[in-house]
This record gives sequence, structure tokens and C-alpha cells, in this order.
Amino acid sequence: MAARSGGCQGLEECVHSGVRYDDFRKRLVAAVLNAPGETPEAQRRAVLEQARETPGAKGNLPPALTHYVDTVARHAYKVTDADVATLQRAGQSDDSLFEVTVAAAVGAALHRLDRGMAALRGEEAD
Repeated sequence: MAARSGGCQGLEECVHSGVRYDDFRKRLVAAVLNAPGETPEAQRRAVLEQARETPGAKGNLPPALTHYVDTVARHAYKVTDADVATLQRAGQSDDSLFEVTVAAAVGAALHRLDRGMAALRGEEAD
């Protein structure tokens, strides 16, 4: 089997090196946090970090967003129109809600990726 350019050879090497996803992860997080938008970078970062934490963890988010971020991170299919309407009444614009949703989804995905890679390395779940 030929080596992949810029990557690793085989699952074992990829699992232990972490090389395969590092650049992608960094670019993805930078795009979510640093792209122009309505939501301040600090708030997007707080959303991403809360979504990566233990479900139900309380971060530095406004109370109106805490439940929403947790729902997106754990059970995105359970987000309702009423949830969105509540946030809109609390002053969140559609653009801001989109940015928060993306940050929460990316945070949850990174958490799952980290746990999956740890499992492949035979490490205990956190």
C-alpha cells in the first residue's frame, strides 16, 4: 500500500499520530471562530467549548443559550421552532442563531471525534 501524501500509513499509525485530522481540525475551528459574523468570537468560542464538555455543563453563556447549545450538542433533532422563537424573543438574530448552531455542532463533533480516537487507542473515556 502506498503512503498517502501528507498523511499516515494505515489506521494504526493514524490513530497514534493524530496527524490525519490536526490540520483539518485547526482550519475548521478557525473558520467557525474567526469568520466574520454577528456573534462575537468570544461567545462562539464559549459555545464550541460548552458543546465539547460533559453534557449539561454550564459555561459562560447567557442562560437563554445554555439549553439550546446543550440540545444541539446532544440531540440536535429535538430542536423545535419554539426553541428558536424563544431565542429570537431574547434578542438573537437569525444570523447569530446560525453561528451559534454551527459552533455547537462543531464542538459536539470534535468531542465525539476525540472520544472515538481515544477508544481506538485503547484509552479510557473521560
